[in-house]
Amino acid sequence: MLKEAMLYDKLKRNLVRCKVCAHRCVIKLGDRGICRTRENRDGKLYTLIYGDVVSLAIDPIEKKPLFHFLPGSLAFSIACPGCNFSCRHCQNYSISQAAPEDVPTRNYKPEEIIKLTKARGCKSIAYTYTEPIIWYEFVLDTAKVAKKGGVSNVLVTNGYFTPESLDKMAPYIDAANVDIKSFSDKFYREICGAKLQPVLDAIKAMKENGIFVETTYLIIPGYNDSPDETRKLARWQRDELGPDTPLHISRFFPYYKMSHLPSTPVATLVKAREIAMEEGLHYVYVGNVPGHESESTICPSCKKMVVKRLGYDILEWKLTEKNACSFCGEKLNFAGRYKRRHRRTFL
Repeated sequence: MLKEAMLYDKLKRNLVRCKVCAHRCVIKLGDRGICRTRENRDGKLYTLIYGDVVSLAIDPIEKKPLFHFLPGSLAFSIACPGCNFSCRHCQNYSISQAAPEDVPTRNYKPEEIIKLTKARGCKSIAYTYTEPIIWYEFVLDTAKVAKKGGVSNVLVTNGYFTPESLDKMAPYIDAANVDIKSFSDKFYREICGAKLQPVLDAIKAMKENGIFVETTYLIIPGYNDSPDETRKLARWQRDELGPDTPLHISRFFPYYKMSHLPSTPVATLVKAREIAMEEGLHYVYVGNVPGHESESTICPSCKKMVVKRLGYDILEWKLTEKNACSFCGEKLNFAGRYKRRHRRTFL
């Protein structure tokens, strides 16, 4: 759906500058930005995807992955077509690298999304699968309605916000999982078509604005798997976000333009986790390896397992009503009390 965009400047000669993401695209008359979803028409910037949903599902919140936010709950997951990155390894490339007119969508109003969320027993809306920042106007409008209705808002994002866009959205966002693609600007430029620093700045700003943050680091063999890079990432997260901010070290599987690569060896993930914990991070998980012991939460104080997970399921919960360790009383960084979910697999 066509709607005039927020956060842009009108420039000379009918140019416009988009200020939603850190690319800050300057767009000529009739052209679109990098995301392919924002177009200059008659010297005004329009979003082409307001309310257009390309994917809709009910997910465990742990799939986002968010292990420490509303544990055990369901998230109503929605996505738009397009992305402001061009990651060569994207698993959702069929919708993220498509123009809006190239994929089927269905248009929803914010109120309809909230109604569906509540009807399906979901505690949150997750703006996910593709990049929610390019869906800025619809996400913001929906998040405002959700807040009024007692529904939490979750971003699963590459973190390429501008300070202007984050300032307006932060009051309505409860949690975010930010995908740190690499701790190398060279990787960001060559593999993702972006830059590292704006991502780091945005994550810090999210934390400062009270958004519950978890991060994900997908390790790709031969590209971002060096122990030195993992150590730098862990130190940054410890110093800038705090040692209690969860980190998910995730296994790569071959996709898209990197389908020729092997999957990440599990030993590489385990070593990366050890490095991150050596650097002082309290909650480091191994992802995309169902059944691995590092899916579970260990108390930073007494080192006993307090949350046992298998994939996205919680099998044991050893925390008190105030999310303190049942063994030693240490308060753990969880937002929300665990409640066993009832599976809802239909829409």
